[in-house]
Amino acid sequence: MSASFDFSGKCVLVTGGGVGIGRSIVEAFAGAGARVMTIEHRADRADALRAEMPDVLVLDGDVTRSADVSALVGEAERAFGKLDLLVNNVGDFLVMGPLETMSEDDCDRVLTTNLTQVMKVTRALIPLLRKAAPGSGVISVSSIEAFRGIPNCVVYGAAKAGITGFTQSLALELAPEGIRVNAIAPETTDTPQLALDYVLPAKNRAHLDKWIPLGRFGQPQDCAGAALYLASELSGWVTGTTIHVDGGALAASGWYRTPQGQWTNTPLISGNAIEFPEG
Repeated sequence: MSASFDFSGKCVLVTGGGVGIGRSIVEAFAGAGARVMTIEHRADRADALRAEMPDVLVLDGDVTRSADVSALVGEAERAFGKLDLLVNNVGDFLVMGPLETMSEDDCDRVLTTNLTQVMKVTRALIPLLRKAAPGSGVISVSSIEAFRGIPNCVVYGAAKAGITGFTQSLALELAPEGIRVNAIAPETTDTPQLALDYVLPAKNRAHLDKWIPLGRFGQPQDCAGAALYLASELSGWVTGTTIHVDGGALAASGWYRTPQGQWTNTPLISGNAIEFPEG
């Protein structure tokens, strides 16, 4: 193991670590020697993680609930006494459809799940991050949708864009103490929350290498690798930024490859991959 990715003695907290990107991040830091804690709102996923990774401290709870966040902070203080890294991983589309069809409750749920809880969890854990400073940090899992438009997911896109501003501004506040704040913005990643079979129906599977420049959608391990880098000494002068883990999709900005291997910005495929609900 490279010394740069040796997290022995470090204490890491990952929200939503029971499955998908969060689970992969938990596995990566545990494998690199860190003491890892996570909070998971689904009991079945929490139980499975406890059974498969008994060294990971798994709490049952929901970070959108203030009481559960308070309990999480208390448990982290009892178990660790400090915090070297907070990974804000929890997020979800929750509701898709035109903005005008979304209820006020739907809007609130999407904002709470994707932005508000990130700010509240981070605020509550700053005292523990300060105890491990300099050298501690925050990583928030955002989305590539923070950097481009996404129809029928307006509130979700706005929330993810909010993480960008949160990351940049908090990085300035905490920089004098040596606490770094960054984010990861993945393109579509194959997880139970957004399974590849749903995003890319079999009828369109042959076109995948035309849509993503690197020829595939993401795997949870892609984000875990970015998280290891952002938490390591290799990124010691990196703060207030976002790593796009997207296979080159954002750089392509609407350019696609034809079946003949040429580049074009003319649409090649009619219809959507994801079947959005009717407005």
